Amino acid sequence: MNRRVLILGMGGHFGSVAARAFRAAGWNVDRYHRGTDMTVAARGVRWIINAMNPPNYHDWEHQIPEITTKVLAAARDSGASVMIPANVYVYGREPGPWRASTAHHPCTRKGRIRAEMEERYRDLASEGRSVVMLRAGDFVNPESPTTLLNRIVLKDLRKGRITAMGKPEARRTYADIGDLTQVAVALADSADSLPGLLDLGYPGTRFSFRELADELAGQLGRKITIKRFPWTALLLASPVWELARELREMRYLYDMDHAIDGTDFKALFPDFEPKTVQRLVFEHLYMRGMKVVPDQGVKMSTQTSL
Repeated sequence: MNRRVLILGMGGHFGSVAARAFRAAGWNVDRYHRGTDMTVAARGVRWIINAMNPPNYHDWEHQIPEITTKVLAAARDSGASVMIPANVYVYGREPGPWRASTAHHPCTRKGRIRAEMEERYRDLASEGRSVVMLRAGDFVNPESPTTLLNRIVLKDLRKGRITAMGKPEARRTYADIGDLTQVAVALADSADSLPGLLDLGYPGTRFSFRELADELAGQLGRKITIKRFPWTALLLASPVWELARELREMRYLYDMDHAIDGTDFKALFPDFEPKTVQRLVFEHLYMRGMKVVPDQGVKMSTQTSL
């Protein structure tokens, strides 16, 4: 059976880890190079993994539709199935837990762009193509300094504080990229056996900034305080810091409790357990070279497996 994938955005958060995961599982991995003919690159592949996004959300309004057009053309030409790491922007302020049947009511420009993108992939699925949307919350990866968790929230951890980007008590869902890409590999083995759309929510790990601070304090054996992210200052920073301007649009997501319903995921992967907040904290501290108080009372495995 064909075990060849084309990964778009292999230099990004999801794409780089997905490439390692697919190779480790015995797949042949092709890297798409921006500016080349995607239709040609996709010929002979079984899956197109579209993890391509403009850096720092740059020019989403134009680039996301352009990328989508190229992916759709490549899928139709090659007959390849398509997998997209989808986000939660499309739901806006809809009450959760969010699931495949939750209405899309985006309340931001980026949410609208993603919702329009997803509709085009739904049209592809309606033609009898296999399309998987693997939907998750914010990515976390202890090895990547550019995730928001590392770049902003844990930036001042050595000074004994974290930065809350919203209400400290709001519980949000996060996806460890190592876990999520294992799920992507498992889906690639069989999700194209039936045509149509699979909109699969990944429940991930859910915690608040307060719970994060408490877990950090327990593992470090010291007090960890919480400071609030200076959203007001972004009004001044936005002309020169593109990421700041783009983040401000998504502020609402940091102030609201949210969760992804895991019922469909559990039906497909009944034995899979996402990493706990304890494990995520341990891995982030380890990568930062910060000593953890011994004998935390629980042995933590080094990885999750399907």
